[in-house]
Amino acid sequence: MLDLMSGFIVELRNAGLPVSLTENLDAMEAVKHIPIEDRSAFKYALGATLVKNASHWRAFETVFEVYFSMRGPQYRLPDAEELSEDELERWMQQQMEGMRDRSGGSGDDMSPEELAEMLYRALMRGDEAMTRAMARAAVGKYAGMEPGRPVGGTYYLYRTLRNLDLDSLLEKLMEETEAEAPAPLTDLERRLEREEFESRIDHLKQEIEAEIRRRLVADRGVEAMAKTLRKPLPEDVDFMHASREEMVAIRKAIQPLTRKLAARLARKRRNKRRGPLDFRSTVRASLSYGGVPADPRFRYPRPHKPELIVVADISGSVAAFARFTLHLVYALQGQFSKVRSFVFIDGIDEVTHMFRGQEDITKAVHRVNTEADVVWVDGHSDYGHAFEVFWDRWSSEVNPKSTVIFLGDARNNYHSTNSWVLKEAAKKARHVFWLNPEPRSYWDTGDSVISEYGTYCDGVFECRNLRQLESFVDHLA
Repeated sequence: MLDLMSGFIVELRNAGLPVSLTENLDAMEAVKHIPIEDRSAFKYALGATLVKNASHWRAFETVFEVYFSMRGPQYRLPDAEELSEDELERWMQQQMEGMRDRSGGSGDDMSPEELAEMLYRALMRGDEAMTRAMARAAVGKYAGMEPGRPVGGTYYLYRTLRNLDLDSLLEKLMEETEAEAPAPLTDLERRLEREEFESRIDHLKQEIEAEIRRRLVADRGVEAMAKTLRKPLPEDVDFMHASREEMVAIRKAIQPLTRKLAARLARKRRNKRRGPLDFRSTVRASLSYGGVPADPRFRYPRPHKPELIVVADISGSVAAFARFTLHLVYALQGQFSKVRSFVFIDGIDEVTHMFRGQEDITKAVHRVNTEADVVWVDGHSDYGHAFEVFWDRWSSEVNPKSTVIFLGDARNNYHSTNSWVLKEAAKKARHVFWLNPEPRSYWDTGDSVISEYGTYCDGVFECRNLRQLESFVDHLA
């Protein structure tokens, strides 16, 4: 058990969850006070001690299901290389017979029609034990799992669900319910019945997925399966390659992140109120103590909030990165004296007014993507032209209080770079930074000219996810 817990903690850290030694010890202590056979209590005891962020729960749950999956010889896959086709078929039949014994079926081979009928009855009655048994039978019959085969669980899940045809099963359940009703169902009753059956089918899918996971763990081992199923945390998801589901998770994660960053920036600004030692004032004050500098005096600089100018590429390749960066900047605008935003593709437009007075920043960002006038010729990135227009129209807005941030992958489609714009901006501004959503290994390949622009920047940062974006914000204080 100790080895299993140690491996579990290591995998949580590999998945990105910040688990300290103290929290590890707390988890070990917590499991002493709960019944180990109560899987749910065991799971939530570990979650209460090891998970500090709601967005990390999914990753924790995946690791838990792998490390503490049910195990035993009944989940072992036979070695197809050692068994003949007849022996492999007999093994499958034994699995089905064991399932029928637990579900009250007969000893004959279960045909697809019989399995479908038993599954239909289990869902109609809401029998969880029968549903669990049918899930195991369906995996044994339809998944086609082979030992050592390098195939993910998603493939086996797809094969099983495709053969079960749950959409047709749902309609059959609804037809049976309406036929048995003493009176025609109202629209509300019909909707409630459908939602109930959909919930039971979702539970069946979860049981099938769990059964596949158990068999894969038995075949490949815990560590291999944990690595295969590892899910990145929302703050580690790459902006440019995130799925729709991951995008939703990032949006949920950005709100608590902005609150944390705002508090951090304010704290750093307060800490800067104490400047260097004022030697003359300290000596003068020490005269009342007989020359002992008991009350050191410091120079107290007036901390200022920087003005922020954001120039963002919103072309298709980096649109998601620009969207989340603008979202973060405007959520933190209280930490800056002024924020002005410009977006470009091959043309450039100021979009500051779209955020003014807007409580829902998501709507403002949507307006930016749909209303901004950023196409000059063909709508393909032209950094050189966009920067030249920016400097011609708005160079007077850049001053010694300004921090200018350029966002983009610097892929210029082999147009003129006009890097002199950044050189001039660096002369006038307090700081010039560049945020690039591409991996460093891609920089200066193909039409990327990031090094030419980076020559005139105080820093060029790789910002592919929220974690990297968070680390950059520290430079703005």
